[in-house]
Amino acid sequence: MNSLQEPSYFSVRNLLVFLIPSLIGIFLFMVPLEGEDGITLPVAYLAEVLSNLLGNAMPVILLSVLLISAIATMIISISKPVFIMQSAFLKRLFVVGPLWVVIRLLGAIFGLMTYLQWGPEAVWGDYTGTIVYDDLLPILFAVFLFAGLLLPLLLNFGLLELCGALLNRLMRPLFKLPGRSSVDCLASWMGDGTVGVLLSNQQYEQGHYTKREAAIVSTTFSVVSITFTIVILSYVELQHMFWQYYGTIVLAGLAAAIISPRIPPLSRKKDTYIDHSTSEDEVFPKGTNLLAVGFNRAMKVSSKTTNPMAHVKNGLQNVLDMWLGVIPVVMAIGTLALIVAELTPFFTWVGAPFVPLLELMQVPEAAAAGQTMVIGFADMLLPALLAGGIESEMTRFIIACLSVTQLIYLSETGGLLLASKLPVNFLDLVLIFLIRTIITLPIIVMMAHIFF
Repeated sequence: MNSLQEPSYFSVRNLLVFLIPSLIGIFLFMVPLEGEDGITLPVAYLAEVLSNLLGNAMPVILLSVLLISAIATMIISISKPVFIMQSAFLKRLFVVGPLWVVIRLLGAIFGLMTYLQWGPEAVWGDYTGTIVYDDLLPILFAVFLFAGLLLPLLLNFGLLELCGALLNRLMRPLFKLPGRSSVDCLASWMGDGTVGVLLSNQQYEQGHYTKREAAIVSTTFSVVSITFTIVILSYVELQHMFWQYYGTIVLAGLAAAIISPRIPPLSRKKDTYIDHSTSEDEVFPKGTNLLAVGFNRAMKVSSKTTNPMAHVKNGLQNVLDMWLGVIPVVMAIGTLALIVAELTPFFTWVGAPFVPLLELMQVPEAAAAGQTMVIGFADMLLPALLAGGIESEMTRFIIACLSVTQLIYLSETGGLLLASKLPVNFLDLVLIFLIRTIITLPIIVMMAHIFF
């Protein structure tokens, strides 16, 4: 298909409807700014401001969210009131399977125990429930609000259609993804892993990604924000090596993005959409003016935008869905993962096979480094915390880089993926985490040998 075979949708009105929201969205989600605490994104800055403004009220708000989610889910799942069942949104929000009822209930129990500091300290301790409840959930609460309301600026006004036509020939051969995913990938990489998962989930639910594409983009590009990488670097006391550190993350991350979609479990995901229809990849004839095609498609999308309040309503529904559906899952799964990491030797045992590999690659203090290789599956900060006792700067550098490129953390990104509609399960996350570790570790070690 080329631009000459489609009617032209250009008008000044359509151009403005496309440009203004899209440029605002790009600024909010993709343009890094220098702040007081280092590099950040406008949407992350807004989330931090809101979190600070709510201050002491935040723990009560979070507890209310957890309790409402658990109690409403239990009552509605059992009684199935008519007015709920007749609303597609409310039915999707509260009528869930038995496993998710248990997880939401567990999230509420853990939240209540942490808020009251009641019951076994293993649940609400400083390095278990408190990390999730006091450090992670306040930021997620604020990010979900702004992401839910503002993501339509990137998604709904034609930007994806323009990038889809322009970048399809690049994204397909490299990453097995459609061109429109380039916006998602860049926003995920430059922004924050949570925003990336939410953006991918919306695209999948709206029928723009197949199961395979949704699984690839959400588990490949949803890295932590630049700001958080600096936090990790400060934990290992290597702030003077930021550019070497971030350059290594980009290099290793791109290698994982190219390789992991071509091997199981991602390669075995069905190439069908959420409605089970099959994928037919678009092929542009040689000589097609891709800019003209993409621009005209963007104009077509903007021409259909007549009611701004529809986008606001959709955004508010997204916010409620994330608050009541995702926050309890992160509280439950994140706390459980941290309890296992802190109170059992499980991750030390699992990391033991990496010690001979690290010794083979001539990594100093390999035994100590081996303990950090898989503990990041529970929470991304744990490897950096354990690295504090390691004297070798080279080893601390390797641990800091690997903790970012592994990408799947149950206390944050992993919990979000499991709570979303995205087609990945717990076993997928375990395998993807290990695959990313195996792919990125040699690259990181190679770069570390160059720098040190």
